[in-house]
Amino acid sequence: MDSLTQIVLGAAVGEAVAGRKMGAKAALWGAVGGTLPDLDVLFMSLYHPFDAALVHRGFSHSLLFAALFGPLLGWLFAKLYKQRYEQKTWIWLWTLAIVTHPMLDIFTNYGTQFLWPFDPRITFNTVFVIDPLYTVPFMILLLIALFTKRTNPRRSKWNWAGIIWSSGYLLWGVVVKLILLSQAPGYFQEGNHHVKNSMVTPMPLTSFYWQMVSEDSKNYYVGYKSIFADFDPDDIQVIPKNHELFGQMKWKDKNRSEQLRYITNDYCALEQTNDTIWCYDLRFGTMKQLTAGVLNEPLMGYGMIVDRQVVQKSFRLPRGSAFKAINFGNYLDKVFGK
Repeated sequence: MDSLTQIVLGAAVGEAVAGRKMGAKAALWGAVGGTLPDLDVLFMSLYHPFDAALVHRGFSHSLLFAALFGPLLGWLFAKLYKQRYEQKTWIWLWTLAIVTHPMLDIFTNYGTQFLWPFDPRITFNTVFVIDPLYTVPFMILLLIALFTKRTNPRRSKWNWAGIIWSSGYLLWGVVVKLILLSQAPGYFQEGNHHVKNSMVTPMPLTSFYWQMVSEDSKNYYVGYKSIFADFDPDDIQVIPKNHELFGQMKWKDKNRSEQLRYITNDYCALEQTNDTIWCYDLRFGTMKQLTAGVLNEPLMGYGMIVDRQVVQKSFRLPRGSAFKAINFGNYLDKVFGK
């Protein structure tokens, strides 16, 4: 999730582990530990764009990373603070602050390679990478705790209230997803689409509005559902797969077509415009509901510049101008089913 959310979670974990002993230092170093796994983004420019997508949330977001660096940093900080606090307290603080970062990211549509070096990425697709309703109440409860004297027993209660809120919110997302996942095939049948392999994931900034992606042999079908309103089959988008382009692309270094399918969990729609083949990652939805229909193309993906179908260059899909077209008023109406 976003850096602010990871800072809040890490600080709350640090406070829970050692706030009574260390005071604000526990939350401070917990916040640092909570952001540590995302430092892998500093090296992303060194990689091919597809490799970068795999490296990020790889080793640095694994249980092994936390098991190695948590004890190491715990030992180091026990030395730096000249044994003012027990070494095992530092080890628990750093290990838990680090490991809760990828545990939270598992709930997003990116997921993490939590069991690295084993291959599968684990993703629940139950919370968007930025969700104010998760972060803001959690942050407020944490701040109340941090401004309460550490000798006051209410300090711990406020902090745990935030942790319970965050955990409950994640559980809420799981429940909503499972309900919608069971209902998705019926929703698409309302639009006369007989589909398979439904995927359900939250829309940006909310757990009240969800997208459902299903497929047949030729197309993907994207539908939207607010928990406050009935499903509208007229909102279903039909997006051609065009997967024959995978077989037509030629690669200079190695065949990266399967890599693209793996990155997108095989929810990838292809399109060729002139000398560029686009791979749209449908896990992140489209711009249709965000822009009141002004833009309909998918939100995330990759581009491959080709010459006679030989890939010359690959890049992430630029979306700076697209975000300027977001219609927040209309989007809120969609979220709340108006």
